[in-house]
Amino acid sequence: MVGGWRSERPDLVLHDSGGPAECLVRSGELLVFPDELPRAVDRLGRWIDRVDEPRDLGVARIRLRPDERGQCVRIAQDHGYAPNNVHVGSPIMIGTARPVPTGAEPPEPPRRERWDVTAAVLDTGLDPHPWFAGRRWFAEWGHSPEVLDADGRAGQDRQAGHGTFVAGVLLQHAPGVVIRHHRVLSSLGLSDDVTVATGLRRIRAQAAEHGERLHVVVLTAGCHTVDDRCPPLLRSEISAFPDAAVVAAAGNGGTSRPLWPAALPEVLAVGADASFSNHGPWVDAVAPGVDVVSSHVRLVPSLGAPVGTESREYGYARWSGTSFAAPRVAARVAHLVREGRTPRQARDEAAAEFSPIRSR
Repeated sequence: MVGGWRSERPDLVLHDSGGPAECLVRSGELLVFPDELPRAVDRLGRWIDRVDEPRDLGVARIRLRPDERGQCVRIAQDHGYAPNNVHVGSPIMIGTARPVPTGAEPPEPPRRERWDVTAAVLDTGLDPHPWFAGRRWFAEWGHSPEVLDADGRAGQDRQAGHGTFVAGVLLQHAPGVVIRHHRVLSSLGLSDDVTVATGLRRIRAQAAEHGERLHVVVLTAGCHTVDDRCPPLLRSEISAFPDAAVVAAAGNGGTSRPLWPAALPEVLAVGADASFSNHGPWVDAVAPGVDVVSSHVRLVPSLGAPVGTESREYGYARWSGTSFAAPRVAARVAHLVREGRTPRQARDEAAAEFSPIRSR
């Protein structure tokens, strides 16, 4: 898989492959906060190709010259800045020959309810599957449908439909929760610090614009870093949700290395009861994540159809990963909020109920 990224994704750099500091980053990108930018430009000037000034996110993106892009992690370390870490959607890393969903028997559809509890799902988007279409909340904030075939090769991308699947797991276990979705993951299962942080900021701004409170935030991708510390940009954006319970997938690498942002103390990190799941003291909860059945969307191949206009079929699938354990725990948080707990109280109570110790 890494070899495929190297050949097909020259915008990615795998640092310290197979070593203790292995991490995947955007080639040649450094992230700098505005107050550090003048000094950074002065120190790095001979390596800089261009600087994308801070905008809504409040962070500048320094792009290095072509000859230096592969050394961006070393340059970032030497000078105290951060690379733009790549986030990987959890099912990608499962060590199986068939990481894509396979056909499944349809589960019972979630009941049509509406609670005064809102969950933000930051993933690949959300399609108008019968479970969602017709619910009042579905398009209230606009609609980000799934991208199924981003490269136009007439085949469904490996993580296409992931957001629709995750939202279905959440709705099965919390049928009245209001879901607000935002696309941060590509249909290939990739994102980065800037994209995730931007998604967090935008979903927060939308909630403020609509006068709505976010009780739960669900994240299903994450990154390892060269120093095993959380990227400063992610830490900053997560801290802007003091009144919400942030629930994140722990990842599927089978390692104890922290995956960010799940490993942040204020985030509820959810693993699966499976050998592929990441583990360690930073994992707060364990939930079912093997052969989970949920809503799915399938591409109907059609030659020459522009991206986004392909025919689609809605049904159900079976999939494994910590991505699907996380919404199970998030649903429990939603139930507890509905019963009167604050999101933080609900987070802690759900963590105790799904404790890794209790699952053994």
